[in-house]
Amino acid sequence: MIDALPDDDDLAELFAALALDAGAAIMRVYHGGDPNARLKKDASPVSDADILAEEIILKGLARALPQFPVVAEEASESGALPKLGGGDFILVDALDGSKEFLNRRDSFTVNIALIRKGAPAVGVVFAPARGEFFLAGGKAWTFSAEPGGKVPSRGDWRVLHTRTMPKRDAIAVASLSHRDPETDAFLSQLPVKDVVSTGSSRKFCLVAAGQADVYPRFGRTREWDTAAGDAVLRRAGGIAVDRAGATLVYGKEAGKFVNGAFIAWGDPRAAVFYAERAALSPG
Repeated sequence: MIDALPDDDDLAELFAALALDAGAAIMRVYHGGDPNARLKKDASPVSDADILAEEIILKGLARALPQFPVVAEEASESGALPKLGGGDFILVDALDGSKEFLNRRDSFTVNIALIRKGAPAVGVVFAPARGEFFLAGGKAWTFSAEPGGKVPSRGDWRVLHTRTMPKRDAIAVASLSHRDPETDAFLSQLPVKDVVSTGSSRKFCLVAAGQADVYPRFGRTREWDTAAGDAVLRRAGGIAVDRAGATLVYGKEAGKFVNGAFIAWGDPRAAVFYAERAALSPG
């Protein structure tokens, strides 16, 4: 147990170490044959990799940060939901992009985020099959790391910044498994040249890294799907907003942690500009 609460960079490093260990468990299942895939009550897939990775993260958080309630995807399915009481808490999606994992694609991620006053304050996103790591503490950073390895020294972390939305030839990212006609209609109103399709919270991170400008999502997500990537995006200078232009809020306990539609922007000014000119508000 950590007696004195660490600062955000220390928390990010702690989360990163847990994500690396969880990533190792995921990759053992990925390379080991039958992942024992099955469907949950909501018809989404789950495998042994999801369960093993979540166990590693929950045990690590219980040892190091027992003062924080933890809302984790698979535990929540069995009814293990803590009472938050309006305080800070941690969101865990130990394997985001289960469809990508089961289809042998490489864009699944491990997500851990601290929510403070309704906003993601610290977060890590690890794509173990790609060796990509993104994290948010006092700033947003990225580094390369192998599953089961050590967190690199902070001198090897590279700072992330979003970019200004271009007036032409913008780049969008969209879901690989959940793209819909509403997404295409939205993107048709923007000066988008290319659309990159990828899975999981990695989409937030591409915007945070200045490799893309906008990521719309109109289908159903849960807070553990988005919090870590949203933390990275915010620390890199971006923003994720709902249809009305309000910043995403976390801790919707009564609503079972379900998100509404949202749009992640690298350039916050673009969120205002296109909301006013492209009729992006409700109705």
